[in-house]
Amino acid sequence: MAVNLKVNGRAVEVQSEPDTPLLWVIRDEIGLTGTKFGCGAKLCGACTVLLDGEPIRSCSTPVSRAAGREVSTVESLGADNQHPLQRAWIKLDVPQCGYCQSGQLMSAKALLDGNKNPSDAEIDEAMKGNICRCGTYVRVRAAIKVAAADIRGAKS
Repeated sequence: MAVNLKVNGRAVEVQSEPDTPLLWVIRDEIGLTGTKFGCGAKLCGACTVLLDGEPIRSCSTPVSRAAGREVSTVESLGADNQHPLQRAWIKLDVPQCGYCQSGQLMSAKALLDGNKNPSDAEIDEAMKGNICRCGTYVRVRAAIKVAAADIRGAKS
């Protein structure tokens, strides 16, 4: 069955059953492998993408839910590592194993798209569904603050 959606600003038609998890369509049919499979039960956040700007778990979201809508994956941040979040992640050496980072980045992007100066509590709330086995939560929070400052500075 054909499903039309927009992925990272590009119109895409995929041939998938409506109940196929969006994660597998993104990875296997579209070929964007930055989004990771973690638990498959929408608990860990490794598969987080944005659907019309809102973070969702792509492992449990049927592709039919994304029909006609905008899907943003970690690749939408750019391959040149120049997005403020990417720069902050690198500057503060956030990832250890790195597996959860695509989901962390997308949750952070959704937060900063709506709040350019989040408090620690707001960051913690926005990121609470993203599990990091390595425990880099303190660096994630610090990197979000660095990226937020960068974004605010770029707009002034």
